[in-house]
Parts: sequence; C-alpha cells; structure tokens
Amino acid sequence: MRISSFGLSDVGCKREKNEDSFLVDDALHLYVLADGMGGHVGGEFASRLAVDTIQSTINQLNADPDSTLQDSVAFPVKPNDFKTWLQYSILLASHRIFEKATEDNSLQGMGTTAAAFLFRNNRVYVANVGDSRGYRIRGNKIEQLTTDHSLVGEQIRAGIIKPKDAKEHRLRNIITRSVGFQSEVEVDAEARAIKNGDVYLLCSDGLYNLVEDNEMLDVLTHQELEAASHHLIDIAKARGGDDNITLVLVKVDSLQNNPNEDEESTMQC
Repeated sequence: MRISSFGLSDVGCKREKNEDSFLVDDALHLYVLADGMGGHVGGEFASRLAVDTIQSTINQLNADPDSTLQDSVAFPVKPNDFKTWLQYSILLASHRIFEKATEDNSLQGMGTTAAAFLFRNNRVYVANVGDSRGYRIRGNKIEQLTTDHSLVGEQIRAGIIKPKDAKEHRLRNIITRSVGFQSEVEVDAEARAIKNGDVYLLCSDGLYNLVEDNEMLDVLTHQELEAASHHLIDIAKARGGDDNITLVLVKVDSLQNNPNEDEESTMQC
C-alpha cells in the first residue's frame, strides 16, 4: 500500500493562538487531528497530548502487538484488531489529559476533539470523539465518515433542525463528547475498504463551518494535496477565519498486494 499525505494548520484571522494539533505519520500510516479547548493554555496542551499519546500508543502496538498496556484504561486490545488500537489510544489520551487537569489548576476543564485514520491491509480504520470530521472523496462524491458529537449534530439527527441551519446555530460550538474532560469517553470507530485514488480528509470545524462540502470536493478533485490544503485554508480565511483551521489529507496511490484478512472488524465500503 502506497500513500501520499499532507497536513496544514493556520491560526485563522481572529484567534491569538492555535489550539489545534495534527499528526502525519507515513511510517505508521497514522493520521490524527485534535481541536483543543479549555482555558488560556489548556486547549493547546490537551490537543498536543492527545496527538502524542495516540501516536506513541499505536507505535508501541505496531512494534509489539502483545505488549503490556496500562491497567489504568480497561479496554480489550487484541493483536491486529486495528479498530480497538485506535479506541484504546484515544481512551488513554483522555485518561492522561484528565490526570494532568486534576494535577494543575490552570489546566482544569481542558479537553479536545480527536479524529484519526489508520491504514492497514487495504482498509482505513476511522475513529473520532467530538466534532472534528473525517471525510472520504471517491470519484465525484464526498462523504462524511464520522459523526459529529455536538449538540447541533444531535438535533440534526433527531430532526429538530435542518443541516443547512447548523452553521448559523448559536450553540454550534457545544460538543457532547470530548477527550480529557472526563477520564473515560466513548470512542466511535469503524473500518472501511479503500480504493486506488481515494482521498481522505481530516479537518477541524474552522474549515467545514466556512467551506461547503461541495467546495471541498471541487478543490480536492482538481488539485494536488499540498496546493489543495493551502487553497482550502485560504477560502476559510477569506470568509472570516474565525477559528483555527486545520486539515490533514491522505491519498491512496496503490493498494497492498495479498493483504492480511485476519483482523477482527466490521468493514463497510
């Protein structure tokens, strides 16, 4: 399996600091985005700790799938069960962020979103907490792969408001799940089959609140990853850039020959 990738983050036009963090790790085929929140330094700290914890945990499991994991997070992890690898790593990040907040009063109440892609055996494993999003661009279609854990997202799913009204909703920034605000959190995860030419996008709400899905599709189907990243951020900033803007792009250049089918997962197309 051969993959191209690019990540980019911008403070935007109205924020003084960037509380987003991201990871592009082509060696692990791991890609992560986190949008932090909480106090003067808490958001930046939480998002970076989340990204670093996810990376170090996946790296440990990749090197030794039978390695002893921390007892502080009770979650079953099996060798080559990549969906649970992501869930465990995000749970561990939540535990560590919560611990840090209880030790340091200046960090109390901090938390972060987390969205991640892990590519293995011609599949992408998708996990998320919060309202940072993961998309797939395949052919002439863009599809959101993650579910927004937000008050507005829940109201849309319940039919209370329409999707077109979400971006102007006064409570659009309230999330219903976060990494680190509590010691444990429910992590959504699933596996999807990948195809040659697929492009996968992780992004914070600083992008998707200002750039429509069809606009992202148009840019990503006509430009290479680096140029597309700059272009999308430029669009968001031209429309006010009222939040930090971060995205990670991953393109599947070729599939793996004879992939291992042993890992446990419920795979969707």
